[in-house]
Amino acid sequence: MSIRPQQFQKLLLSWFDRHGRKHLPWQKNKTPYRVWISEIMLQQTQVATVIPYYEQFMQHYPDLSSLAMANEDDVLHLWAGLGYYSRARNLLRAARMIIRDFAGKLPNNAEQLRQLPGIGESTAGAILSIAFNQPAAILDGNVKRVLARLHAVTQPVNDKKIETRLWELAKSYTPSRRTADYTQAIMDLGATLCTRSKPQCAACPLASHCAAHQLGIADQLPKKKSARKLPIRTSTFIILEYNGKLLLNKRPSSGIWGGLWSFPEIPGAPDLSLLRAFCRKHYQINVTTCRELESFRHTFSHYHLDIQPVVIPIRRKPAKIMEGAGQIWYNPSQPEAIGLPKPVQTIIGHWENCDDTTNTLHEAAKRSRRIGTTAASRRNGEKNL
Repeated sequence: MSIRPQQFQKLLLSWFDRHGRKHLPWQKNKTPYRVWISEIMLQQTQVATVIPYYEQFMQHYPDLSSLAMANEDDVLHLWAGLGYYSRARNLLRAARMIIRDFAGKLPNNAEQLRQLPGIGESTAGAILSIAFNQPAAILDGNVKRVLARLHAVTQPVNDKKIETRLWELAKSYTPSRRTADYTQAIMDLGATLCTRSKPQCAACPLASHCAAHQLGIADQLPKKKSARKLPIRTSTFIILEYNGKLLLNKRPSSGIWGGLWSFPEIPGAPDLSLLRAFCRKHYQINVTTCRELESFRHTFSHYHLDIQPVVIPIRRKPAKIMEGAGQIWYNPSQPEAIGLPKPVQTIIGHWENCDDTTNTLHEAAKRSRRIGTTAASRRNGEKNL
């Protein structure tokens, strides 16, 4: 079953004119800068999640020059909780590149756009079509799903050959006019009707031309190669507590949570001898009491991380801890504008809500043998972050 590009465009745009989303924040006072920020935020993130972050980001950085002059900590602070933090760092790097290399204007051609960090072929296509009304195709998750169902593509859509085929289809359907509306329309169709589960085929303007719908397999597509089982890692997060403040370290700019602030950590489950040795070596602290906070699991794209926070109250500031050298004493009652990953926010919330009961190391040693079991049982009832 096939449909001519002109017919596809007509049906989709007619549906968009009646039912499409036209009042999203980035559709108001539209500029290339506002479109670019929205497209980066929308990468692998739902519209409803992005909206409040976008609005707050725009209040702080309403234009490209204000973003280019921003401090990385401030940008990451606004991004905290949105995930995929490399996007925020790439935005800052790209803003400075645009000021330096493109006379302060976002490029309006695909080759130059793809030179900017964080912009691939689909994001470049979205910016060109929505911001500059150029005929450029996109192939995000929504579009893949629409095209895979329309053509009953039963092979995994994350296969390179199939992705190439989907790109060819996406380009063939992209019109030369109303490209901004078309791009928003096909994304809206995937987000509101042609959804992952329970697609609303009865309301779809393309239903009579959709091969998957005619075959009764729309809810089975698209298919992906089976994802490998994610490995599990365990880490002990050390919460040094002094006078209502918690020690945080700034993480390296690359890698997991790059540029954000987190607690010191030791790989593996809590081990009291390692804990004491770590604190003696790095902070010249003799650990005498500690308490465990609730353990939980955080899932990254390529592994699960089981986190066991251990609070160590101290009576004096260790001389070895130098504020300003990638370390700060963070006061949750007077929070600073710094980037905190979601698990760190969770730990701080647990710390604020727990009692002050501490365990001597002797008592903790007796309990440490049960930590693996109790952590697992807690995870069973805990929602992944």
